Amino acid sequence: MDVFPSLAGQVLIAMPSIGDARFERTVIYLCVHDADGAMGLIVNRPDPERTVAKVLDELGMAADDEAGAERLSSRVLVGGPVEKTRGFVLHTTDDAEREGTVAVSDNIYLTTTLDVLRDLSAGRGPEHFLLALGFANWDAGQLDQEILQNAWLPSPVDSEGLFETPPELHYAASLTRLGVDLHQLSPVAGRG
Repeated sequence: MDVFPSLAGQVLIAMPSIGDARFERTVIYLCVHDADGAMGLIVNRPDPERTVAKVLDELGMAADDEAGAERLSSRVLVGGPVEKTRGFVLHTTDDAEREGTVAVSDNIYLTTTLDVLRDLSAGRGPEHFLLALGFANWDAGQLDQEILQNAWLPSPVDSEGLFETPPELHYAASLTRLGVDLHQLSPVAGRG
């Protein structure tokens, strides 16, 4: 039996030939990639209006103290065009085992339940996290085809690169990790 060459735990960097305005210059962290399809979160598109603290307040989970409030001042990410009000938390490990949490890689997890938000509002929970609303997804084989058509460039990423890079710098930083100069990218795919 062949093993599916999953790209889960890597980022997809949108190439100039992407041809879809919703994904121009995006970096998507792939949470799932298997024979049934793929799902990921855009990690470089912060919502200009919403912080994590504001979302928690909207949910009736205001931060308990000043230290907690400061930690929650990061911008919420526009995770993708699908189910834009559904929340996802990418995070490093923490001591709490919670329902709705899956390991994406050795040290990066995805949680889809409110428990992690309750912990964050109480000053507990994972040290590093990103909150995204919405997601991107692909049907079986669709992402693989788009990669072959030069729409996406997959790239490894570690937790430091994912969580410590400011969202607005993810695109350039992801290309730099691969040794690619942003100004040398062409919107035309080809093989010489």
